[in-house]
Parts: sequence; structure tokens; C-alpha cells
Amino acid sequence: MILLSDLNFELPLRNPVIIFSLVLFIILFSPILFNKIKVPPIIGLIVAGIIIGPYGLNLLLRDSSIVLFGTVGLLYIMFTAGLEIDLEEFKKNQFKSLVFGIYTFLTPMAIGIVAAYYILDFSIPAAILLSSMFATHTLLAYPITSRYGINRIRAVTLTIGGTIITDVLALLVLAAIVGMYKGDISSAFWIRLGVSSIIFAAIIFFVFPLIARWFFKKFDDNISQYIFVLAIVFLGSFLAEVAGLEAIIGAFLSGLAINRFIPHTSPLMNRIDFVGNALFIPFFLISVGMLVDFSVLFNGFGALKVAAVMIVMAVTGKFLAAWFTQKTFNLSNDERQMIFGLSNARVGATLAVVLVGYNVILGETPSGEPIRLLSEDVLNGTILMILVTCTLSSFTVEKVSRKIALEESTKQDEDPDEPGEKILISLAYPDTVNDLVDLALLIKPHKSKAPIYALHVRDEQDTSENNQATGKKMMEKAINQAAATDNTVVPLNRFDLNISNGIIYTVKEHRITDLIIGLHHLTHAGDGFFGPLTESILERTPETIYIYKAAQPINTFKRIVVAVPPQAEYEHGFGHWFRRIQTIARGTGLPLFMYAPATTLKKLQQLNEGDKSPLSIVYEPFENWEEFLIFSREVKPDDLFIIISSRRGHLSYHTEAEKLPYYLTKYFLQNSYIILFPEQPDGLADANLKQLEENAELIDKAGQYVRNILNPGQPRTGNT
Repeated sequence: MILLSDLNFELPLRNPVIIFSLVLFIILFSPILFNKIKVPPIIGLIVAGIIIGPYGLNLLLRDSSIVLFGTVGLLYIMFTAGLEIDLEEFKKNQFKSLVFGIYTFLTPMAIGIVAAYYILDFSIPAAILLSSMFATHTLLAYPITSRYGINRIRAVTLTIGGTIITDVLALLVLAAIVGMYKGDISSAFWIRLGVSSIIFAAIIFFVFPLIARWFFKKFDDNISQYIFVLAIVFLGSFLAEVAGLEAIIGAFLSGLAINRFIPHTSPLMNRIDFVGNALFIPFFLISVGMLVDFSVLFNGFGALKVAAVMIVMAVTGKFLAAWFTQKTFNLSNDERQMIFGLSNARVGATLAVVLVGYNVILGETPSGEPIRLLSEDVLNGTILMILVTCTLSSFTVEKVSRKIALEESTKQDEDPDEPGEKILISLAYPDTVNDLVDLALLIKPHKSKAPIYALHVRDEQDTSENNQATGKKMMEKAINQAAATDNTVVPLNRFDLNISNGIIYTVKEHRITDLIIGLHHLTHAGDGFFGPLTESILERTPETIYIYKAAQPINTFKRIVVAVPPQAEYEHGFGHWFRRIQTIARGTGLPLFMYAPATTLKKLQQLNEGDKSPLSIVYEPFENWEEFLIFSREVKPDDLFIIISSRRGHLSYHTEAEKLPYYLTKYFLQNSYIILFPEQPDGLADANLKQLEENAELIDKAGQYVRNILNPGQPRTGNT
């Protein structure tokens, strides 16, 4: 039994239970308190670190445990930046990112060298090294953009790309300066660094995706997947250090490499965000605050002068870089402010530079004091610069994020993408529940707050406990799967003598716009491919229907291949299903290949170009639907094959569709595919069928009339 007198309450605290409890209470209450005074929560955590740190109340030491969690938090920020980046937006803005990266490196370097050399009387090497600290920055305020849901806009994506460029260049400057003083800088050094960097990049971008695809195919356990992701992050960070680069570069590139395997709406992404924002990132912010020592302000004019010059040069350099980028690419003022805010904070790479420079000993004074490349005044000035730039960065990003998010919300209210959209999943088999929920989450617009409906229809004559238990388990599984992504599933349980009637009436009662059905287990070639239940639903339901057969998890696909029949652009639901496929492509980050006749492709291109954020789509002409088996060569096992079909009697219906069951069961058995039936106006199918019947009757009568004329001796039949 432990008595109260046995507990050690001496400062700084050393009891791990008390230390961890204190940190957790800070993480819990600090954002709440600072939100009330309109201060970003990030600043609250940094200030809390100052108060409890060794230069404040001395409650905690910045020991190895704090450093460990802080390092994990910094790597976590860089990893999530790479993971959440919109790859399509990143590709479109890669040139802008390159230009911004050069601006945000050269501008602070140029003004920093001049200021350090002429104002602070530094040597040229020391001035260059000091200026490299001005060029670096940390995406400290990135979680703010995630919180407002604008982390995929152009300005954020552009800044993330530029961050890697400027940090790499700054760390190369560090390596060159330090190598020069150590005497190991030579052509061999640069060759070694170049070769190791190439090998590192090859492992990250070629080996990591192969490992990730294999793992996600084999293991679907939530805990295993999260641990695997963490292992990939820190392995990438370690490999970066082995290559002679900074660990944050490895963390970012690891996130970029497995970006496509973790959809933005997936449960795994939600867990990654949750753990990072709840634990690792707050620890990092507290550890940053614990570095701040206000006593340097009273150490004489020298320390204040160095700190003032560093802060002014650091802020001015990043503002000018953002302004140059705005003028070069005609960006808005809000985008300039976002770029400036995100690129202004200094923590990780800046600390690395100053500590290395501080530890480079050039000699000794007559009194035996070491002469350092970067003095103690620079070290103290760096700590103050970190505090000021982090504060300014957080306030700026918070303000502009709120403004941009409000504007986007207003635009969405004025021009909703899919007004009144409702998605229904029909649950029939326990092993398909997760796949159907994942598809529903992908086709749902990202910012939509609408719930997903899940339906299980039970035959009212089957009252067995086993049937009821199975239905309950499926519904719980669907609810849990959606809840892991912060989405809501509305459970619908129904009894009906006819299961298809139960689904059809539910669609009508709840005004469902999209119905997702799993392909039934007894699939075979012939008339029963879809099964009588699905065929009945297709005949009597005009809404968009997706029949999904999953051979592997959605996050392991490499491409989306879409086959579109002739005249599909004349169907009522043409625009709707195309927007849904665009949403799937954005959510998975997969390249989209559209195979369709030339006239249909032209219409698809117009719809894509008219979109707010058009995708990069590969358009392939495919005129002859009778050559459907070409897709057996084009579609690979890791592709998601989407076949746009049509109900009988509609404009894009093709007789070759009758052979689709045979083709799919014989040639696409190992593939994942969606057979998509576009929305039709209610009652139009019956009218079309009636018109076709009338036309057929007229053609038959006309043919009979011609035969009567050509064979006058025969008895006349038909109307004349």
C-alpha cells in the first residue's frame, strides 16, 4: 500500500503518473480556456508549456519522454500533411509549389545574410547558417486548416509542397557549412548524399506502396492497420536520417506514398487524425513551449538585438515570399495570407540548424570559453523567434481559415452539389457489409452532413432467432463502420413477405436517390445473374442503383476504369452518376479512365471542366459495345471496374448488355466491379416500352402489307 507521504511532490515532478495526468489535463482544459478569449488552441498549449516548463514554474523537465512525444508529434504533423494532401490538386500545383519553395528559401536567405553580416557583424558562414533558419518553416498551424475542413485547397497544398523544398535546401546548406568546418566537404560527400537520397526516394515511392497494398489486402483488423501506418511513418523517418536528410522529410514522403491507401473518409483516417490531435500533436506543442526562456530578455542588449533582428527578418522574409507567389500566380489576398501564415512558424528544422551551429566550436577565448559558430545569443534569440512566429502563424491561419471556410459554406448553400441526396445500403450478407458501407461513404459528397441509410428486410414468415440475430449483427456492423468515420447510419429494419417489395417501398418512403446492393452469392451466368430480387428492383425503381461486387478492399485499387455505352449522355441521370464517380476518384486519389464513344466523351469532358475542381481524367474512345471483351485485357486485378448499364427500353440500352452476366462470370471473376444503372424519371420506362411495342406492331403490319403486294395471289392479311 502506497501512503501519501511516500509520494514525491518535489519540483520538478518525477512521478510518471502525476506527470502524465498533468499533461492530459493541460491538453483537455487549455484549448477550452483560450477559446473563450478568442486565442487559437495551439497558442494555449504552447503557453501552457512555457508555464509548466523549466523556465516557468519548473513543474516538468524537458526530459527524454517529453522530447520523445514531441518528436513523434512533429513527425505526425508532417505525415498527416502528406497523407491528407489532395494528389490531383498537388499535381496541378506542383510547379507553383516549386516556385514558392524557391521564393520562400531565397528571399529569407538573401535578406537574412545582409542583416546578419551588416547589423549583427557575423562572419559569412555564420550569416548563411543563421539565414537558413529563416528559410525553414514548420507546418505548425496545419491542424487548424484540417479543423476547418479546408486542408485540400490550393493555397494549403501549394504551401505543403514548398515546405519540403525549402527545408531540404536549408538542411543542405547546414550540411555544407558544418562539413566545411569539419573538413569532410568534398565531391565525394555530395555524391554520397545524392546517391543515398535517390535510394531513399526509391524505397519510399516504390517499395512502401507495394508493402502497403499487400498488407491492406491481407489484414483488415483496425488496430493492426493503425500500427502498420505508424511503423511506416517512423521507418520512413529513420531512412531519411540514414540518407543524410531530416526525419521530417521522411515522414512527409511516407504520408505521400501511402496517401491512396487511406481514403479521406475511411475509419483508418479518422483514427489517425484522432490519435494525433488528441495526444501526439499537443505533446509536441507543449514541448515547444518548454523551450522558451524569457530570462534572455534581461541578459543585456546583445541578446535583445539578436532576437529582434531574427524575428523581423524571419517574418519579413516569409511575407515577401508569400507576396511574390501571389503576384506570380495571381492568387487572392486570402490565399496569400494562408501561405504566409502556414509558412511563418519555425520549430523542427530551425531547432536542428541552431543546435548544430551552436555545437560547432571554432576555438577558445583567452579565458577558456568556447567560441561557437552560432553564439548563445543566437540560441536564445531562436527560442524567442519560435514563440513569436508560432503565435503569429496560429493567429493568421485561424483568422483566414475561418473566413475561407465561411465563404465556401456560403457558396455551398447557394449552389448545392446534390440537393436532397440520400444513400441507402441494402444489407443481405454479413461479409459484404463493410464493403458496401465503404462505397457509400465514398460516393457521399465530402462536406455533406446527410446520414447514410442501412436497410435489412426480413421475411415475416421466417421468425427464426438465427435470422433475427444475423440482421442485428449486420446492422451493428454497418453503424460501427460509419461511426468510425464520424458518419451516421440510420438503421431501417423491415418485415415483408417479399424482400424486393420491402426495398422498393423503403426507397420511395425515404426518397432515396442512390441505392447500393451487393451482388448475391449465388451468381451464375444466365438469366439469374442478378437474382430475382435485384431484377425486380431494377424494373420497379427509377433511382440510381449500384450493384457492387468487391474482390478486395477499396483502398488497395490502382485505377478506376469506367465503361460507358453509346447515348449514355441522353439518359436522365447522366450528370448524377458522373459526379458520383468523380467523388469516388477524389476520395481514393485514383486515376480515372473513361471509355466511351466520342460524342459521350465530349459531354463528359464538358461536365468535368465545368466542375469547381476538375479531375485529371484519361478519355479513351470506345465505340463498339459488341467488343466488350476488350476490357478483359484492359482491366487489371487491382482496378475498380465500373460498368454503366441501362434498364431495358431506355436510350442507352444495348442488346450486348444481355451478355454481360456471361462476360463477368467468365472473364472478370477476380475483379472488383460496380454495375451502375442511371436514374430514370419515374414511369418513363413503361412509356418507352409501350412506345417500342407500338413501333414493333407498326413495323410488323408494314412488312405484312409489303408481302401482300409482292404476292398478290396469296390471301391478304393486315390492314391496307
